[in-house]
Amino acid sequence: MYNFLQKFHSGWAYLALLLLLVAVVNAIIGFTSKKEFTAKDRKIALFALIGTHTQLLIGLILYFVSPLGKAAFGQMSNAELRLTSLEHPLINIIAIILITIGWSKHKKIINSEAKFKTFAIFYGLGLLLILSRIPWNLWF
Repeated sequence: MYNFLQKFHSGWAYLALLLLLVAVVNAIIGFTSKKEFTAKDRKIALFALIGTHTQLLIGLILYFVSPLGKAAFGQMSNAELRLTSLEHPLINIIAIILITIGWSKHKKIINSEAKFKTFAIFYGLGLLLILSRIPWNLWF
């Protein structure tokens, strides 16, 4: 089960990152071109939200069945173990919280430009945080 979850978590990460990148680029284009916020824009952001939340759930399950997860939690002197046991989960949870805040804030905003700006900021910060804590050596 661990090997399947690990492969699934890695594979789903590509999809989640792609959806998040598309949402950020769409928000930046919408904000800079001052276009009207449509249902298509909302769906793009929603799919990115769903993709990242699914990735979080897979990651949390993997964390608790993994021999590298909570078992290596106290090993802060080893940079690789610290990344996989503390930094990666913590920073990605913060990133997904930011993405969720962006989604929640957009619902209260009426102005299209402000909606795009909210998505660009919150989803963009989430994307940057996620990219900063990906264990790239395990991907390639």
